[in-house]
Amino acid sequence: MEAFRSGFHDLGYVEGNNIIIEYRSSEGKYDGLAGLTAELVHLRIDVLVTYGTPATRAAKQATTSVPIVMAISGDAIATGLISSLNRPGGNITGSTFFNPELCAKRLELIKEAVPPTIRVGVLLNPDNPITFPCLQEMERTAKSINLELVPFQVHSPNEFESAFLAWDTKHVNAMTVIEDAMLIANSKSIVELVTKRRLPSIAFKEIAEGGGLMAYGVDFAKPFYRAAYFVDKILNGAKPNDLPVEQATKFDLLINLQTAKTLGVELPPTLLARADEVIE
Repeated sequence: MEAFRSGFHDLGYVEGNNIIIEYRSSEGKYDGLAGLTAELVHLRIDVLVTYGTPATRAAKQATTSVPIVMAISGDAIATGLISSLNRPGGNITGSTFFNPELCAKRLELIKEAVPPTIRVGVLLNPDNPITFPCLQEMERTAKSINLELVPFQVHSPNEFESAFLAWDTKHVNAMTVIEDAMLIANSKSIVELVTKRRLPSIAFKEIAEGGGLMAYGVDFAKPFYRAAYFVDKILNGAKPNDLPVEQATKFDLLINLQTAKTLGVELPPTLLARADEVIE
């Protein structure tokens, strides 16, 4: 949100002066998104900004007239939110990223980091529409590099422990997480369970920063900053369908060297050389 506000500031907006932002959060409970979206539309807002695929889908279902700016959504084409990047169609524009390919790449990276890995636990939220396109792409990649995936569905943090207990019985060697707002918000709890079991992990940056082994993904602060640009264009008369959806093109590799030492993992020098950030 700091990046979001900074984007408006740099465009000459002052919150509470020449722009008013109404904030709503479902606190990770996606069944509340429809009500929150309807509430905002009822306020006669000029633009609706969303974070994540579930929120964008709820917004699309709530209104066909209010412009919608995706601050970020996983593969908006695969999930049917837009028809194309250049001409998104309807009332949606903003930023997206190819989440399925990103999740699949993480499997290659964890295999490169820890070659003995043969069984990877996958934590996912089935309520997020991007989850299953990601899992399908991951299964294709896993097959090509001789990995077995062990998915576990969680709807809330109180189901995390059950996932890890299930993986204990299946002798999972590593784990990953498919992007989801609820899971990102509860990274600390996930890392605690990963650390307790001394499991190598790779996911989004919050996992590696909190004590996981690796991260590979998008810095979400950048598209949130960019969301202000889309809002500004719309407030000045542009139509969402005339604003091409932008896709993230830079993916950062973060390695937690402290965690690698704790796990006794000897990371290949070639992998360390490719890292955008190393936590010493």
